[in-house]
Amino acid sequence: MLSRQPYQGLSRKLILAFDVGTTYSGVSYCILDPGEIPKIHGVSRYPAQEHVGGDNKIPSILYYDRQGTVRAVGAEALQHHIIEQAEEERWIKLEWWKLHLRAKHLVSSHIKDDDIPSLPEGKGAVQVLADFMQYLLACTRSYIIESRVNGANIWRSVEDGIEFILTHPNGWEGPQQQQIRRAAQLAGLVPNDEGQARIHLLTEGEASLHFCVTHILASDSLSSNVIACPEDPEEDQDDSDHQGVVIIDAGGGTVDLSAYSMKLSPPTSFEEIAPAECRLQGSVFVTHRAHAFLRAKLANSRFGATEIVQQMRDEFDKTTKLRFRDAEEPQYIKFGTVRDKDPEYGIRSGQLKLAGEDVAEFFRPSVEGIAEAFEQQQKAAAMRIKYAFLVGGYAASDFLYASLCQHPVFSDINLSRPGNHVNKAVADGGVSFYIDHLVSSRAARFTYGVKCVTHFNSKDSEHIVRRAGAYRNITGRLVIPNAFKSMLTKGTRVSEEQEFRQNLCMHSESASDCSHVSSRIINYRGELMAPIWADVEPHAFTTLCSVHADTSKIIGSLRPRQSKHSSTGVYYTVDYDVVLLFGLTELKAQISWKENGVEHRGPASVVYDDD
Repeated sequence: MLSRQPYQGLSRKLILAFDVGTTYSGVSYCILDPGEIPKIHGVSRYPAQEHVGGDNKIPSILYYDRQGTVRAVGAEALQHHIIEQAEEERWIKLEWWKLHLRAKHLVSSHIKDDDIPSLPEGKGAVQVLADFMQYLLACTRSYIIESRVNGANIWRSVEDGIEFILTHPNGWEGPQQQQIRRAAQLAGLVPNDEGQARIHLLTEGEASLHFCVTHILASDSLSSNVIACPEDPEEDQDDSDHQGVVIIDAGGGTVDLSAYSMKLSPPTSFEEIAPAECRLQGSVFVTHRAHAFLRAKLANSRFGATEIVQQMRDEFDKTTKLRFRDAEEPQYIKFGTVRDKDPEYGIRSGQLKLAGEDVAEFFRPSVEGIAEAFEQQQKAAAMRIKYAFLVGGYAASDFLYASLCQHPVFSDINLSRPGNHVNKAVADGGVSFYIDHLVSSRAARFTYGVKCVTHFNSKDSEHIVRRAGAYRNITGRLVIPNAFKSMLTKGTRVSEEQEFRQNLCMHSESASDCSHVSSRIINYRGELMAPIWADVEPHAFTTLCSVHADTSKIIGSLRPRQSKHSSTGVYYTVDYDVVLLFGLTELKAQISWKENGVEHRGPASVVYDDD
């Protein structure tokens, strides 16, 4: 187990990690007391909960009435009297709503917005997330007050300074992170913009790594606390202190893969060695494919009515999917009474019979998606991957696990899954991230840079072919647009303190127009190692965000320069650097400039374009 040191802070602090999942959600916490060794706990009691999704999770379900007011959340939404009242008063039931927040660049041709329950009129996905997080906070407050000795006083002593860790899929980037922060403020987790410093965003993959370190990797034997594949390859007997490991976090909506170089000898540390991967192939899509199959199969049957097929879909999701193990064995969905039968469609005694091979096909895209993502990480990693750990709620599927064990991509990999508590990996790992902070560097997922103009060079063949687009700017220089200056290349390992700079300049006819500078940060998603022209693969360049900064302090030091290409006859120039920190769990930015030879820095705001 990971050895923790006593908390060195001077006052008590509460850490809360929210794992808001597509199907189930949970909270873990730690009360840091000076001089005490931190211990992570899960919130294991919620209103109306009866072991739904395990003690530490509740369904990610909300009911809204016709006026848009929240009427029931989580396990409460599954109570019979709530379901009956919802039908009578025509409440709107929301499940899988987290998928409305998904990053649109993810491959998701198999899912459309129409496949996800519509949001109530006037409610956006951010507001729904806020409502759900507000409920989780209220449940956590009640749990801590009720379960801890002197709990009410403990809560009062920490409630104004809670540190929140909010996790999200690997594939969610700046726009989605911005939405989460907005939802956290709407939910009352923090009162204002200043409180955003207490919000820490973290990928589910990195959270799961921290869980695995605590429960598996830091143990005396890597296999002591895991269930291993029946035919694991023998471990290489080498003397290397660093070993490659991939964490596969299989959840309801996404499957996140994160690859690390691990050093288990003290001090334990991890470096990300390949860009994180994310696939929209979580367990809900198995149910989604089953539903489509049932609709088609029963379309001409008397059992093909929408409500009956929906009942079958729900039963498949709750039972058949979970116990499926063998493609050679038929599976059954119980939906009616013993009098319900239609042998032509495999229905007898109120049960629909499905061929095991058909059920296996519902899982197949998930298996292949995970294998393809794992292969991508193997290719990108600079070292051999020896271990892979399957965690998350979907990891409980024996068929998924067995299929991955048998897949050729995993033939040389020791693939394991924790024996217990896989459904609390992200929440527990989120708290561990704050306490232990094990990852020292992260790998860039894309190539980042800026679009700019460049001075025309008559001896450069790339410039010559672009001569028709050249023009004279305000300074009188002949320039060519669509140049791309790379700041960080995909796959580069970046430490948290490492800065990346790009020198830029702004020209203006008026000094007052130089009081503010902004730069668009571009990410390149193509295959070139060093792109230098944005017009070569225009579809592969997308705007990540804009960085804005106040430079009004330097206006007084600007001197006019003469130019016949300026309508006023003069122009002013501001030279500045965009300074980016990519090594954190979120992108941070600053603007730097020199005044009288001395470097100055100002805070820069990062504004993301809509995804």
